[in-house]
Amino acid sequence: MKVVILCGGLGTRLREETEYRPKPMVPIGNRPILWHIMKHYAAHGHKDFILCLGYKGEVIKDFFRNYHWNTSDVTIGLGQASPVQWHNSHDEDDWKVTMIDTGEKTLTGGRLKRVLPFIDDEEFLLTYGDGVSDVNVAEVIAFHRSKGATVTLTGVRPGGRFGEIGLDNGMVTSFLEKPDESPSYINGGFFVMKKAVGELLSGDDCILERSPLETLSKAGQLAAYQHDGFWQCMDNVREMALLNELWNGGKAPWKTW
Repeated sequence: MKVVILCGGLGTRLREETEYRPKPMVPIGNRPILWHIMKHYAAHGHKDFILCLGYKGEVIKDFFRNYHWNTSDVTIGLGQASPVQWHNSHDEDDWKVTMIDTGEKTLTGGRLKRVLPFIDDEEFLLTYGDGVSDVNVAEVIAFHRSKGATVTLTGVRPGGRFGEIGLDNGMVTSFLEKPDESPSYINGGFFVMKKAVGELLSGDDCILERSPLETLSKAGQLAAYQHDGFWQCMDNVREMALLNELWNGGKAPWKTW
């Protein structure tokens, strides 16, 4: 199943890092957070990725174009015909990465609409390029199919500044952008979608989390898999420091590979 990852936002709340690179390229340890997300999906058998590029998308292209170079120890000779000696290998040889420029100012629904022509199957996975989790992707897919929904999101439990979702027997009954009180579950990404969602996506100004998901919720076609394990986005310097502390201390719950 193809994995679509939204990688094009400006990341203004992490300006200290995103002035020079897109937020999905901000590192946890010695790899970008985008790599951690992709490794998690790959561990569940999903290795065909579509990256929705926008702001500073050339940085992401350069990383994958020179992937072996960027992730390996290497010895080079300085002569014109000198060979390159690689000192380590990686486990990503069977990954396929499609990188699509979806526009610097395009919003989430518009980005998805632009890449739908690259998806052949009737189902696909989608998530954001700035959050990691130990969610069981296979269980989310199975739950999605059991509900017969057009879209299934993963509901997670962080602290209060995100949009709350109301739930009834696994189906979303309300989708509130900024509730006044701390939410029970919020949209943590890690979606499973039917390609038919494209019928609800308009142009570049379409916000996936607004009209499309609200419409699906009212129609009983938006499900939520409740994940009570680890989930954390990287939205500011404090969260970046937390994720790096967990990774560097060997206590990263999202390391499922």
